[in-house]
Amino acid sequence: MSTPAHSLQTRSLRKEYPGTVALDDVSVSFTGGKIHALIGKNGAGKSTLVKIISGATQPTRGSILVDGLEVSLPSPRHALERGIVAVHQELSLVPELTVAENILLGRLPKKHGLRNSVIDWRSVFLRAGQVLDDLGVYLDVHEKAGTLGIAQQQVVEIAKAMSYEPSILILDEPTSALAQHETERLFDVLKKLKTRGVVLLYITHRLQELHEIADTVTVLRNGALVGTIGIDQATPAAIVQMMFGEVVQRSRPVDLIAPTEPFVEVRSLSRTGSFDDVNFTVNKGEVLGIAGLLGSGRTELLRAIFGADPPDSGELIIAGQHIRPTSPEQMKELGIAMTPENRKDQGLVQLLSTSVNLCLSSLHRIASHGFLTRTREERLVEKNVRELDIKVNRTDAPVAFLSGGNQQKVVIGKWLNTNPRLVLLDEPTRGIDVQAKQQMFQIIWDMSKRGISCIVVSSELEELLDICHRILIMRAGRIVSEVRPSEISLENLFAACMKEEV
Repeated sequence: MSTPAHSLQTRSLRKEYPGTVALDDVSVSFTGGKIHALIGKNGAGKSTLVKIISGATQPTRGSILVDGLEVSLPSPRHALERGIVAVHQELSLVPELTVAENILLGRLPKKHGLRNSVIDWRSVFLRAGQVLDDLGVYLDVHEKAGTLGIAQQQVVEIAKAMSYEPSILILDEPTSALAQHETERLFDVLKKLKTRGVVLLYITHRLQELHEIADTVTVLRNGALVGTIGIDQATPAAIVQMMFGEVVQRSRPVDLIAPTEPFVEVRSLSRTGSFDDVNFTVNKGEVLGIAGLLGSGRTELLRAIFGADPPDSGELIIAGQHIRPTSPEQMKELGIAMTPENRKDQGLVQLLSTSVNLCLSSLHRIASHGFLTRTREERLVEKNVRELDIKVNRTDAPVAFLSGGNQQKVVIGKWLNTNPRLVLLDEPTRGIDVQAKQQMFQIIWDMSKRGISCIVVSSELEELLDICHRILIMRAGRIVSEVRPSEISLENLFAACMKEEV
């Protein structure tokens, strides 16, 4: 006998914040047995809709129906009781707890027959391991979550959601930090859930994923529902038109000539367990890409160059000066900047304003005799907002209110204010929409024209082909080859990241 399909429906759902309408009377239905993609540019209302459905935020008005019955969801706990589980884009793991504890947080099994409640640790690790096995991934359930990379933490978040055996599963950008093989495993799991009648709501900016996983595509724009179409109607042109109206597609400027004057030379850089004997040169004004699969050592290499995780051996030669990176402060003084993969926790102070975040790395420029100067601060912030096209209503409001794309611009603006000579960009387009990505490309090209060198790490290999002068291929902690974007296809670049030879 087939499993009955669940259903989720919203009626005239509206959410107002002071000065803005995040959701504007959204009425939409999702049925089980299908994977429903929910897309829209940053600020379209997707995350607000997810927060309301998952009980994290209360609507101004409107109603939610689960399996045809209107439900009240005053908290995430009430949503869980209704079988609604959400995996949010921003990670919510407890770093000091193990993988197993995070997966079963709040539901740790207890031993029976004892007067005092005692956790049955054997069952904890066994159950967590079974959930991961169902996902088709291997992680050490005894390892602390805080020691994992961001992609592995994303896997733990998904495993935690799966452990609830949900009837409605909402995934907000689940593959933004996953490698290709991990994405494929996740898709296999979602397809299994699909056969069980689970309502699957899938939010993504990776439009190329839609035809791999989705049955329908629902588009929000400026808080309003644009419409829902079947995947057979979801051509790239139709999707972009629904999301944006018209988008200017930028191509690499013809005058972006590959520089030849060396600026930074990396010599025999090694860090135990991360990368070994890395050697390469970055030219002045060059956009250098680093391609590789998850675990290849890309992020660890950038962090070592920046001094965040100092290398065990090796050196940098910067304009003829021999340097061993020891701290971000040291590298900042030498003109090195870094935009981290996890902008929320490592790139910004969420509770502080956009204005303050833009100025954090360059306080010496806007201070006079040790005192901050409001006029200089405002002049600097206005310049950043104008030149980087940061969409912000009030620069004195917390930066947390901005969309992902605009937050990323703030991170870059913060470092541009230090007048850097080399900017390390780790996944600069992670979790931002098509339009914001185009703007990010332009920012990188503009830095190149100004003579600022860039090293770009991205899991989106097609982006490296679009924006870089050269691409280094990293595998198992080593640079194994170098290619020119004009000389390699996307398929061959991906193969080169996996195989021993191009």
